[in-house]
Amino acid sequence: MPKLRVLIVDDAVVVRRILTNVLADDPDLEVASAANGRIALAKIAQAPPDIITLDMEMPELDGIGTLKELRKTHPKLPVIMFSTLTERGASATLDALAAGANDYLTKPANVGSVAIAMARIRDELIPKIKALCGRMPRLASPPVLAVPPPRFVPPPNAVPAGPIDLVAIGVSTGGPNALSVMMPLLPRDLAVPVVIVQHMPPIFTRLLADRLASQCGLKVCEGSPLMKLTPGMAVIAPGGSHMVVKRSPGGGLMVDTNNDAPENSCRPAVDVLFRSVVSTCGPRTLGVVLTGMGSDGLIGCEAIRRSGGQVIVQDEATSVVWGMPGFVARAGLAERQLPLEQISGEIVRRTQNGRRAAVA
Repeated sequence: MPKLRVLIVDDAVVVRRILTNVLADDPDLEVASAANGRIALAKIAQAPPDIITLDMEMPELDGIGTLKELRKTHPKLPVIMFSTLTERGASATLDALAAGANDYLTKPANVGSVAIAMARIRDELIPKIKALCGRMPRLASPPVLAVPPPRFVPPPNAVPAGPIDLVAIGVSTGGPNALSVMMPLLPRDLAVPVVIVQHMPPIFTRLLADRLASQCGLKVCEGSPLMKLTPGMAVIAPGGSHMVVKRSPGGGLMVDTNNDAPENSCRPAVDVLFRSVVSTCGPRTLGVVLTGMGSDGLIGCEAIRRSGGQVIVQDEATSVVWGMPGFVARAGLAERQLPLEQISGEIVRRTQNGRRAAVA
């Protein structure tokens, strides 16, 4: 199999050298570099790479300007933005994702040494490159499940009999754009609350919630300790913390956060949220798994199905990476696999039979 050609675009010589050294050590990758966007566009025209890493701030033509020009001629070429973990960097990253970037990586900062920075880039960037280029093993080792429930495929127009009190969504790579498509299609008067884990660092999740709030009829916000949940409300787990659902003393629903150890190398983790929803709402849970790398959410979906709850996933054709939803589907845990644009309608259909969750 030929090597994947990676083009690194960054005006900082040190960054280009570190990225080149890390990526070139992988036998599946071949690396080239460019010092700014204009040089990169010229190189792409001469010898198109398989994927690009693109810095945000560069002279002559910055990252978003380069991305917009690139998308005119190469709409499908995978692009990973390289951003800073700052308010400005997070906002620019979300702009880039909206403009057509596939994923992003935050630059290592204050990690103590170049060796640690290189290890983090190796562990985080290389899997993203391979996943976006379709080189990840289709059957990578997921967590070990108990014997999964029998596969269940309902008739296309069947209406689920069980009521729903809460919708729990897990999403990762490609998630901000997927959520920006799905969430505005949910009605303002949705009968139940929605809780979401999107794999993102601090700052990013707050800005994502703010952007979705400006696009949606639902009230969208970042989760905080002991926040009450009400119908027509969507809460995104804060970056760097797990989010869980609990019952309030009054019997209503609320979210809480904690700094327990990461699961599936993630914090927030989908499995943590899903398990808490099962312990709180049991069979009155609807789990939704959208595009994303890895298998986070698989164990949680098993818990949802075993409790008598319902699970749907995004289909492979509309997923940026069919990792998270693919693991759930292949384990026989998903009742339906749906294109992204049909997910909201399915959520509405399944929650119409439910009752409104009690106000905390």
